[in-house]
Amino acid sequence: MPDNDSVDQPSNRVGGPEPRSAVARPPRADLLLMPIGVLAVSTSGPLQAAAMAPAVAIAFWRNAMAVGAIAPFALVRHRAELRGLTRREWRWAVGAGVLLAVHFGLWVPSLKFTSVASATAIVCAQPVWVALLARWMGFEVPRRAWFGIAIALTAVVLLTGVDFSLDSRALIGDLLALVGGMFSALYTVAGAEVRRTVSTTAYTFVCYGVCAVLLLLACVLWRLQLGGYDGRTWLQLLALTAGAQLLGHSLFNRVLRTTSPTVVSLAILFEVPGAAAIAAVALGQTPPWQAIPAAALLLLGLALVISSRPAGAQGAVPAE
Repeated sequence: MPDNDSVDQPSNRVGGPEPRSAVARPPRADLLLMPIGVLAVSTSGPLQAAAMAPAVAIAFWRNAMAVGAIAPFALVRHRAELRGLTRREWRWAVGAGVLLAVHFGLWVPSLKFTSVASATAIVCAQPVWVALLARWMGFEVPRRAWFGIAIALTAVVLLTGVDFSLDSRALIGDLLALVGGMFSALYTVAGAEVRRTVSTTAYTFVCYGVCAVLLLLACVLWRLQLGGYDGRTWLQLLALTAGAQLLGHSLFNRVLRTTSPTVVSLAILFEVPGAAAIAAVALGQTPPWQAIPAAALLLLGLALVISSRPAGAQGAVPAE
C-alpha cells in the first residue's frame, strides 16, 4: 500500500467549491528538502558535460543505475503496492517515465552543444509550462504568481546571458534545452498526479525503469557506445546517479506529494546558479558578474509565487 494516503478535503465555503490553487504554500518539511534536492541536481549539468560518453548513454546509465539501487526496496518492501496499482496509476507512472526519457534525450545532448549555464537556464523555463498546464487543468494561478515567475526567469537570463547568438551549434543546444524543458514540465505534472496515491519508492521504480528501457532502445537503435569507458567516466556516472538522480530527482518526486508542481518547478530554478558555480570550478566556465543579484531575484520570485495563494484555496496536491 502507498506510504502516504490522503484524499482531497471537501469545501466548506458557502456558494460553491473553493478554487484550487497551483501555488499552495509548501509544508515546512518540503521547504527543508527542496534545497537539498536543488544542490543535488545542480551537479547534473557539469557531470554530464564532463563525462566522456555519448549523451543518451549517460542518460540511460543514470536511470538504469538508479533502478538497480531502488529495486531491492521496491520489490521487497513495496511488492504489494506495486501489485495493487490501478490502471490509472500505471498509466500516469509509465507516462511519466516516457516523458522523462524524452526530456533526458533532448536536454543531455544539449550540454554537448552549448554551455552548462545556458542549457540549464533554458531547460529551467519549465515553471512557465507547468503554470500553463496547471491553468489548463483548472487550477488557479494568481497574477502575483505570474509576476513571480517572470521575475525568476528574468533572473535566469541575467545570470547566464542565454545564448541568442548566430552560432548554429549553440542555437541547436538552446533549442534542445527548450523542448527538453517542456517535457520536464509534463513529467513534473504527471509525477504530481501519480504521487497523490503512490509512494515515492514505487513511483520512481516504475518511472525510472520505463525511462531506462526507452533510453536503452535509443542507444541500441543509434548504435551508441554503452561501455568501455575509462574509470573517470564511470565515477562520474556513479556520482550523477547517486546525487542528481537518486537524491535530487527522488527528493523532488517526494515533495510533489505535498507541494504543487508550479512551486517545485520554480524551486528547481536554483539549479541554474548551482550548476553555473560548479561548472566554473570544474570546467572553467566562469559565471557572469550578475550571479549575486540574479540569485536575489530568484529568491524574490519564488517568495512571490509561494505567497500568492488565494485565501482558503485548496492546494494542487492534497496534504498528507
